[in-house]
Amino acid sequence: MATLSELVQGLTPARVFSPRAGVSLATSDWLQLRADHAFARDAVFSTLHFSLVFPPHMVERLQLFEVFSQAQSRQEYLLNPVLGRSLSPQDRTRVLQLCPARPRLQIFLGDGLSPAALTLQGSALLQELWNLASLQGWAMGRPFLVHQARVGLLNEVGHLLEPEVAILLIGERPGLSTVESLSAYMAYRPTLGDTDASRNLISNIHSRGVGLGQAAQRIVALAAAMLANQTSGVGLKERSSLPAPGV
Repeated sequence: MATLSELVQGLTPARVFSPRAGVSLATSDWLQLRADHAFARDAVFSTLHFSLVFPPHMVERLQLFEVFSQAQSRQEYLLNPVLGRSLSPQDRTRVLQLCPARPRLQIFLGDGLSPAALTLQGSALLQELWNLASLQGWAMGRPFLVHQARVGLLNEVGHLLEPEVAILLIGERPGLSTVESLSAYMAYRPTLGDTDASRNLISNIHSRGVGLGQAAQRIVALAAAMLANQTSGVGLKERSSLPAPGV
């Protein structure tokens, strides 16, 4: 019969009930902790290669393209978060030229604090989300990837393209349990000056958390709720199921 500690450990990847050697972790657990910390650091400094993550047929079908924030390097991105909240001047112009204005739904992606997460899951989640959203009959904006991205880009993209709903799929800050976790930040008519209170979030999208299929359904259902209620953020709760197409 399983002990209480074994039962709890089976429910979470968190380090609970770890064995001790005196006042310290057991050697095997200490070594695993150091390894997981190294994986997290490597994930933060990893690079997302557009052509390796998104297959050519997907790039062609969705007309997917890549742009950059104002951060010129990973080091600058980490030391000055403000730079990751705005597009570079040339790419701001490019987004305006390539993306249709005022779509019902605008999806874009960012490497965030874990490019590794987007490398591992970005293509599959975008495909799943695109298929479900298209079934709703919504006018879809042209998707794009932003390197050195922060969540605040939702405001600038909203200001530039004026979508009804904007969705940013971005790599989460790596933890000691996984470096694969993605988040979907969403907002209704985002614009400059908006805060976190105006946004909704679906987080922990990875193989041991919220699965890709479930995440895509939750994102589309939440987007539909935003459209129906003409709001987002603290005053809006998730819907439990997908709306009927065209709603």
